[in-house]
Amino acid sequence: MRWDDLFEDLQAQFAAAERVVDDVRVVELAEAEVASTSFSDRWRARRGEQLTLRLRDGSDRSGTVVDVATAWIVIGTGERRSLVPRHAVAVAWSLAGAAPEPSRVERALGLGHVLRALAHEGSAVVLHTLAGAHRGRLVRVGADHCDLITVAGTITVPWDALLSVDSA
Repeated sequence: MRWDDLFEDLQAQFAAAERVVDDVRVVELAEAEVASTSFSDRWRARRGEQLTLRLRDGSDRSGTVVDVATAWIVIGTGERRSLVPRHAVAVAWSLAGAAPEPSRVERALGLGHVLRALAHEGSAVVLHTLAGAHRGRLVRVGADHCDLITVAGTITVPWDALLSVDSA
């Protein structure tokens, strides 16, 4: 009779130990998921929703998340669009958890791809840079810079100085 009690007690201890191990694994998995989440993963989770970005110059871009890639985000309000490179963002709110893994295309679409598409389109844009805002048309996009034709002439902007490209 005592053996039955002993085995029941051992089974209860084993079950309790398994629950503790399972709880630790869940916490470890959750921490690993958070640790592998990138900033742009969290942007993707907000696609179609409102987001505000504070840029490195202190200005804000707010609107609906229209499109996202690893290196950039497009936020829109009505017909206006702002393309913001990831490096230009100082603070963002309100971000959600991570979205599912980005597609191969999303991972491959760098800032140059979208800037070249804007240059081919020929639309008027406003480049917001660390040195101010410049209105014109993108005409050339290099590996790490772009040229903008303005009324004063052609200016070249390194991507590191680019804060946003807004529809004019």
